[in-house]
Amino acid sequence: MTVITNIDDLKRIYRRRVPKMFYDYAESGSWTEQTFRDNSSDFADIRLRQRVAIDMTGRSTKSRMIGQEVSMPVALAPVGLTGMQCADGEIKAAKAAEKFGVPFTLSTMSICSIEDVAEHTTKPFWLQVYTLKDDDFMQRLFDRAKAARCSAAVITVDLQLLGQRHKDLKNGLSAPPKLTVKSVANMMTKVQWGLGMLGTKRRFFGNIVGHAKGVKDPSSLGNWTNESFDQALDWDRIREFRKMWDGPLIIKGILDVRDAREALNVGADAIIVSNHGGRQLDGALSSIRVLEEIVDAVGDKIEVHLDSGIRSGQDVLKALAMGAKGTYIGRAYVYGLGAMGEAGVTKALEVIHNELDLSMGLCGVTDVQKLGREHLLIPEDFAGRWA
Repeated sequence: MTVITNIDDLKRIYRRRVPKMFYDYAESGSWTEQTFRDNSSDFADIRLRQRVAIDMTGRSTKSRMIGQEVSMPVALAPVGLTGMQCADGEIKAAKAAEKFGVPFTLSTMSICSIEDVAEHTTKPFWLQVYTLKDDDFMQRLFDRAKAARCSAAVITVDLQLLGQRHKDLKNGLSAPPKLTVKSVANMMTKVQWGLGMLGTKRRFFGNIVGHAKGVKDPSSLGNWTNESFDQALDWDRIREFRKMWDGPLIIKGILDVRDAREALNVGADAIIVSNHGGRQLDGALSSIRVLEEIVDAVGDKIEVHLDSGIRSGQDVLKALAMGAKGTYIGRAYVYGLGAMGEAGVTKALEVIHNELDLSMGLCGVTDVQKLGREHLLIPEDFAGRWA
């Protein structure tokens, strides 16, 4: 049996077990994939400050994200099509997150519906929503989230239009997958994945099909998607969404100080510094490079979280020490899910937690909430010298 010690171990198993189109969906960015690569590689430019002869016993990674207790300040990020990475994937990931004591965020573009996840979990989860034109659908989506006891809404604001992802176009990505000679030949080599999919009824976008007007089956989904995303989105529109949802609100997709201030003004409880995992504007800065500036501008007024690029507990430590109050993993848990189902998500969380805990101790810190920039060595020009 393979000994799994890091996230890359899970990624190698994941690649063997999941069809190519879904592996490529997770493991890709837009255009040249520069931002996708920078999201992870830029963490390596930050070094940790080692301390010794300090009592390292009694370490705690417990914290809070938007007032909720967490076993470590790491949430599972919203990832579309998770139920195509592994049968009933959103349910399995949510169950693993619940048992581990971290938040799970369900994507609007999930395969398992809000109701599916609520039925199989006992604790509240978060729902991510897109900024769509259809007020009736949006209000009903928020109402469904309330009925399912979702404890926070995460509004994604960086997907008014879809960044071009070459691999998805070439693979003909869809749910369920289009049956071509090439895709069938590849899926036939993924026996475990195929058996799982044959054993589940959940193969479509569960939050959309049967809920959005005119979307009765997967064939009508494409037109609805193309017409529904709101390219005219502005902050007044986001204020309207705020009125639809009276619970904790997180705004995801902030990369600029001006937008962070706008999010503060609309009454958000937290913002997520994120570039959509490098899947939207290729050439944008990595999330970790812009984090410090945003924290300095609004961090005492609103909770700042970070998403995009985290593949280790040391990455989590660096983000927290730079001022983030919470972090998100997307690909890291998807690797585990595709590799080993719910157990794989648990393993991904265990790996991240172990790395965070040990690295914290070696930096002379026993409480994750006391991490600060004094525990890092940050290059003087890390944020960049831009004209």
